[in-house]
Amino acid sequence: MTGRILVVDDEKAMVLALKGLLSKEGYQVETAGSGEEALRRLETGNFHLVITDLSMDGVGGMQVLERGRAIDPDLAVIMITAYGSEKIAVQAMKLGASDYLPKPFDNDELRVVVQRVMETALLRRDHRRLLAQVQSDFGFDQIIGRSPAMRRIFETVDRIADTDVTVLIRGESGTGKELVANALHYRSPRRAKPMIKMNCAALSRELVESELFGHERGAFTGAIARREGKFEAADGGTLFLDEVGDMPLETQAKLLRAIQEKEFERVGGNQAIKVDVRLIAATNQDLEAGVGAGRFREDLYYRLRVVEVVIPPLHERREDIPLLVEHFLKEAAKRFSRETKALTGEALRACVSHQWKGNVRELRSALEQALLLAPGAEITPSDLFGGANPPVSTQDSGLPTTHTESTQSFRDAKDRVVEAFERDFLQQALRRHGGNITKAAEEVGMYRQNFQQKMRELGIKSSDE
Repeated sequence: MTGRILVVDDEKAMVLALKGLLSKEGYQVETAGSGEEALRRLETGNFHLVITDLSMDGVGGMQVLERGRAIDPDLAVIMITAYGSEKIAVQAMKLGASDYLPKPFDNDELRVVVQRVMETALLRRDHRRLLAQVQSDFGFDQIIGRSPAMRRIFETVDRIADTDVTVLIRGESGTGKELVANALHYRSPRRAKPMIKMNCAALSRELVESELFGHERGAFTGAIARREGKFEAADGGTLFLDEVGDMPLETQAKLLRAIQEKEFERVGGNQAIKVDVRLIAATNQDLEAGVGAGRFREDLYYRLRVVEVVIPPLHERREDIPLLVEHFLKEAAKRFSRETKALTGEALRACVSHQWKGNVRELRSALEQALLLAPGAEITPSDLFGGANPPVSTQDSGLPTTHTESTQSFRDAKDRVVEAFERDFLQQALRRHGGNITKAAEEVGMYRQNFQQKMRELGIKSSDE
């Protein structure tokens, strides 16, 4: 058993005895001869467990417990108590102590208690570390964008993540609907529970109901054992239904009941199973048209669409493309153990002007391929588009068409692309509102003062100047 232990006692013989015994068990053991010394060690050390005597001169065991837990909430503490002080030991347990050992105790008893407490402490730390890693991998850091549309998505997710409201995420294929679903789950109080995902389009009509609700043994040919469905697996957490528009009508009725009643029955069963599940659905289909054509239930549509998040296609948020390019290149270089490469200015302009019908997924794939196969130190348009360099149109992208940037660094080229886009973007907003700065700022989601500051930075003159 690995783990770092701090033994605290003002009796030197006890400290040495505990250190010798626990070191033989494979623990890393350090000692402190007083409560004051223990607090100093806890401030600088990284311990999993503290074993401390309750009664010591000066700083006692209770203070070590309280201060140690304040420094590290995951710190486990075992109290060693004198005969007759069990009431104080119970109070220590209420303050967060993991266990206590009354004197005298035998070595076997100590080994068992320390092993159990250490196992729990290590599992708790591993869980917290994994949860933090998952939140990093699936949080906002993976959703790249600073366009007004993306800022509105971030604001919406922040407002509803801590609720159980049902969310419908809409957008073309490849826009990142699953990333938004991840952010909703891992920013919610349910983040420590499972997030179960199901692609409704990937299953046959016969299997989708069994996959969703599970089945009993003998429910159909091949059902040789009881099987748990996605709803049961997601109990306490989140169920993400991707491509929900492809769900068969008969299954839609059962899904609606499960959402409303928070219960369902397995296929072939008659026992109601209650669950606590937050539902997030996603689709790239026109569900309103599906309702009109009788392919999608209207009551389910409104039940799913309590809050709607619409992710725009990439060609509607071109100002985010330089940020995505930089992010994907760094990510790919790390994953493939390659030196990162930058795009030439011409290649970056080509990226911004390209239509990207596959949206973010297509852009990412093109950049990964270019990073691996580009022969030069920089990525050119031909590396990205196989020699078919897409024309750069100011009408499409609002970017300059000169090629002088191609010799600049990626960062300089990116700054020029972003600056050109921002200038054109704000000028168009001003034109739509006849030069009214207040209305233009409101449309693009900026405060008037910030809008004016950006105008000054970009050299944009207002109509009244």
